[in-house]
Amino acid sequence: MKLTILGGGGFRVPLVYGALLTDRGEGRVTEVVLHDLDDSRLYAVARVLAEQAATVPDAPTVTATTDLDEALRGADFIFSAIRVGGLEGRANDERVALAEGVLGQETVGAGGIAYGLRTVPVAVDIAQRVARLAPDAWVINFTNPAGLVTEAMSRHLGDRVIGICDSPVGLGRRIAKVLGANPREAFIDYVGLNHLGWVRGLRVAGRDELPRLLADPDLLGSFEEGKLFGTEWLQSLGAIPNEYLHYYYFNRETVRAYREVERTRGAFLRDQQAQFYDEMKRPDASALTAWDRTRAEREATYMSENRETAGAGERDADDLSGGYEKVALALMRAIARDERTTLILNVRNQGALSVLDADAVIEVPCLVDANGAHPVAVDPLPDHATGLVCAVKGVEREVLAAAENGSRTTAVKAFALHPLVDSVNVARRLVEGYTEVHPGLAYLK
Repeated sequence: MKLTILGGGGFRVPLVYGALLTDRGEGRVTEVVLHDLDDSRLYAVARVLAEQAATVPDAPTVTATTDLDEALRGADFIFSAIRVGGLEGRANDERVALAEGVLGQETVGAGGIAYGLRTVPVAVDIAQRVARLAPDAWVINFTNPAGLVTEAMSRHLGDRVIGICDSPVGLGRRIAKVLGANPREAFIDYVGLNHLGWVRGLRVAGRDELPRLLADPDLLGSFEEGKLFGTEWLQSLGAIPNEYLHYYYFNRETVRAYREVERTRGAFLRDQQAQFYDEMKRPDASALTAWDRTRAEREATYMSENRETAGAGERDADDLSGGYEKVALALMRAIARDERTTLILNVRNQGALSVLDADAVIEVPCLVDANGAHPVAVDPLPDHATGLVCAVKGVEREVLAAAENGSRTTAVKAFALHPLVDSVNVARRLVEGYTEVHPGLAYLK
């Protein structure tokens, strides 16, 4: 089976390949094609993968190419993890937004909109090529903003594109752990959009264990989300929000913290990864050792400003291992081998969440089999959550419209309607600022 990885020179590709190395079952991936626009990054990542595979018999073969059509032809699965504009673009997203006093995070608020506006046209082109060159392939999208990009691609690929994210998986694992439950045996009642969802229940053997957690302040305050949001707020919500909702619930404090740091997250990752790729130019350097060291530092500093604002301290060691690559592997296995499973995924709504239309991409538990991912019908959200979900989905639709028609006016509307942008005038200045620093937004007229 052939897997093509778009963004194959990306830093986290070894996580995906590492997961593939653990799969020895029939119908496993035997061929990996890395595609990237940057030859040097492809070379660096290929070196890491070669060291990973050195002691593994029958490891999937790895080839690299800068030709997109060549990479897509004959693919059974296509994993999309591109970053349009690179980490320099992410750093600019943060800088322009923070200068206006609003959040510049890569998936949430102004930064997420800017990232979406320059990514959607590229993702749509990829989807159209897949439909033409590999119509039977399944596309697994990890490109951010994941829900928005998945919805853009679904307009050309239908249900053959599925978005994945490790945030709900990590949240469910943490909740199960503090409750003494096996995450593999628990059903996580999670619903929302990507980076905008809530765990409303965790059922083990048919019994919902979440009320027990919410009633115990010590248990509730013992894991990441309890430390981040505070036990009183979680008890007030009656649910456990995705960590990205910290940007909404504690927006003022988070923006202030981000404005005070010496380097934003994007600037930190830009500089850190530049060092890694530079090190890979030395033939005597151990690629896997350098990658492991860089990844450990990357994960340890994840959402550090939010944790500092909340007084949450350092992340637990168990939370530093990622997880999206395991979701991707489980998804591929379920489809390729008809190994039926339940995963939290980004898929078209199809009536699962009544407040949104059938084509809106949402993030919910899905039953996965050889025919793809099928969203499980979920109970309605409470009013406060419904309001946020509908507002952000409305913004996503404006982003998609702006990307399709190239309208600068529609782009301004997308920024102005976001709950974390507090003025139409700010929205206008954001569009001006982003078009000045991003060549990829020159299409907005």
